[in-house]
Amino acid sequence: MDEVEQQLSKQQIEEFREAFSLFDKDGDGTITTKELGTVMGSLGQSPTEEELQEMVNEVDADGSGAIDFEEFLTLLARQMRESNGTDDDELREAFRVFDQDQNGFISRDELRHVLQNLGERLSDEELAEMLREADADGDGQINYNEFAKVMLAKRRNQELEDHGSDSAHEKSFCPSCTIL
Repeated sequence: MDEVEQQLSKQQIEEFREAFSLFDKDGDGTITTKELGTVMGSLGQSPTEEELQEMVNEVDADGSGAIDFEEFLTLLARQMRESNGTDDDELREAFRVFDQDQNGFISRDELRHVLQNLGERLSDEELAEMLREADADGDGQINYNEFAKVMLAKRRNQELEDHGSDSAHEKSFCPSCTIL
């Protein structure tokens, strides 16, 4: 478990221990595949029955058919790594769509072009504001790190809000409303 503990914060481990305990109905220190589905749902995941069985098989080191807490931490650390990789892949693909000349930067014209193709009609002022919001180094272009930072912040904010259509939302980078 040492390797897994290094990947997770103390707070994450404590949260996972609480989740594990909630679903260890008989208090025997293990959770079944069915209980695992409930745990994953409470953590914002929705795996299929087959995926749940696969997860158990992948981390069930003792072959018991159930998961103890150490195996559970291994499973969640793996899920988090895989999820982060997917987010990064999606962000890189979205960046490539915006960066039409593939020079590693999104220019004002590239930003306007992609947004127009997505049906967004922005004034020069709105476009300038989007560029200012993302362009942390002030060079007039958006590099990948600036793009990723804005997209991830918008994703977090969007997850917290109801998915309404207020004007501020429509004029912001929003992964679920534009590319991602």
